[in-house]
Amino acid sequence: MKLVQQIMLLGFIMLATRLDAQTPTIENNQLKLNGTVQFKTGSDKLEKASDSVLMQVKNFLENKPYISLLRVEGHTAPGNETNNQLLSEKRALAICRWLVAKGVDSKRLLPVGFGSTKPAFDNATPEGRAQNTRTVFAIAALNGHLIGGMPADGGGKVAGAN
Repeated sequence: MKLVQQIMLLGFIMLATRLDAQTPTIENNQLKLNGTVQFKTGSDKLEKASDSVLMQVKNFLENKPYISLLRVEGHTAPGNETNNQLLSEKRALAICRWLVAKGVDSKRLLPVGFGSTKPAFDNATPEGRAQNTRTVFAIAALNGHLIGGMPADGGGKVAGAN
């Protein structure tokens, strides 16, 4: 192969690898993303660093029209339960608003807050508490049919519902 062809082939391989790294995978009906959604401390204001992560979600939904409902879950670490519940709902809603502003159909998104009711890590350590403050993107319905034997809200509180 000529040197120019080798360089072009290497460029295509590198581009394919980079694009693949930006493609979410699905594990237990949840999107596994390259990075995490970040908010300003104690707030529902998205950090700019979240844009690339949320673009992965947007692109994923664009390429998977059969995913008819994605539950956007906000989770927090223990603390004032009333405040944590409200914050988790506001954060889920902020993510949905961001996605809708980028062209995702709002009917495909369900913002849900769980507060600190579903820890995934040990709250006895600072690391565990930090990891429990998280966002989960769960596939709730395919082609209009709920999956996983759960209600669409997954047992959490839909953001904005009274």
